[in-house]
Amino acid sequence: MKKITRRDFLKVAGTAVVGAAAYNMQGLQQVFADTEDVTRGSRQVSGGSEPRSKVYFSSHIDGEHLVQLYKLINENITGKVAIKVHTGEQHGPNILPREMVRTLQQQIPNSVLVETNTLYSGDRDTTAKHRETLRVNGWTFCPVDILDEDGTVMLPVHGGKHFKEVSMGKNIVNYDSMVVLTHFKGHAMGGFGGSMKNIAIGCADGKIGKAQVHGVSDTNMSWDKWPAKEQLMENMAESAKATVDHFGKRIVYINVMRRMSVDCDCAGLGAAEPTIPDIGILASTDILAVDQAAIDLVYAKPQQDNHDLVERIESRHGLRQLSYMRELKMGNDKYELISID
Repeated sequence: MKKITRRDFLKVAGTAVVGAAAYNMQGLQQVFADTEDVTRGSRQVSGGSEPRSKVYFSSHIDGEHLVQLYKLINENITGKVAIKVHTGEQHGPNILPREMVRTLQQQIPNSVLVETNTLYSGDRDTTAKHRETLRVNGWTFCPVDILDEDGTVMLPVHGGKHFKEVSMGKNIVNYDSMVVLTHFKGHAMGGFGGSMKNIAIGCADGKIGKAQVHGVSDTNMSWDKWPAKEQLMENMAESAKATVDHFGKRIVYINVMRRMSVDCDCAGLGAAEPTIPDIGILASTDILAVDQAAIDLVYAKPQQDNHDLVERIESRHGLRQLSYMRELKMGNDKYELISID
């Protein structure tokens, strides 16, 4: 099998995946005059009397507020807990601060960090290289379970149009609950990476599952021939749904909106410098609501601040992540944003 390098991936994804997506801003500007307005209390994102999911928000990005937010959503988190976090390529400048993650992990009994190996050739495509990268990046304060180290398991996809099942890292079934701790940022192919992408790609095993989600049966195929745009977004949503359905009520979602490069943490040192200011932390029991809220906060920023990230999202048709999650009934895009500041 031909090895695809991370550089190949980023080069092709950055130039060949193009397009446009219209974002419906109707009513959004009436809700958010600016991000500071959000922090002054509870906000509702649409009119009418439709049910809304709760999304908690803090503009303070630190361990104390991360734990505070987690405690508002952790009612059903019990037993052995997997904390799904993107640990990044070696020396990546934008990955979540290890001390902040450590502060949260120490508040969750019987918890470990979980990851999977990558499809592309890089710092994490084998378990041995992955473990060295974990050491280099400072993920040494608790065990890290590489879910596909010992093989794979198929999880069913209920109601999908692309998949009946998706191949995941085998060890995912060893956990009772999951905390999806996500560095929200852009992505070369997905447009953006929120909670959905964190588990869609991040729980799929490195060779079978990730090829499934990217829509390729032969990784020798040139990267510019790989399916993208709407199909990739839909594949990701169905993969994420398998994990969401597996854990049921025992899964929660946190998006940390700091150092939001247009590139994923898989870009490592090659990631573009962020041009949008840090926003804060979001937490919810609803995967669609937490990603929708993150997108809304990005779009509510002035154009001179959000231009680069919005262009990355729309040129990759990334907003299809949200609309397809809604079609799959994975959550509610109507939400109440509740500040804890």
